Amino acid sequence: MDDERTDATGSTPTAAQTACFEAGIKFGSLYHQFAGTPVSVGSAASLARAMEEAIENQPGCRAVSVTVRDAELAAALEAGPASYTELTGRFLEVEISVEHDGVAVLARMEMEDGYPLMRVVSVEDADG
Repeated sequence: MDDERTDATGSTPTAAQTACFEAGIKFGSLYHQFAGTPVSVGSAASLARAMEEAIENQPGCRAVSVTVRDAELAAALEAGPASYTELTGRFLEVEISVEHDGVAVLARMEMEDGYPLMRVVSVEDADG
């Protein structure tokens, strides 16, 4: 990456650090805005699209992919008393791509040991 995007004193975040921060902001927004939303097998796809479109509105967002884990959702609905349940991270796999000042960050949320873990997957020059 280009040295013009860094601060030798360390007092100003680098472009890569800012891009990672932006990815985290988008995940926080996505998760906390939609957690608790009523979801059913029939509404899952449209809810996923709404989540993608809402987060893609944010600055620097290149792409968002939300996949509902249909088998987990169906099992929860089968075990419950209603035809819907509330959306939680256990039903989602999410990928967010952010670009800031020539730096591209890919971040992902996946279930790990029963917990929806969000992490940075890659930080690269946006041109390459």
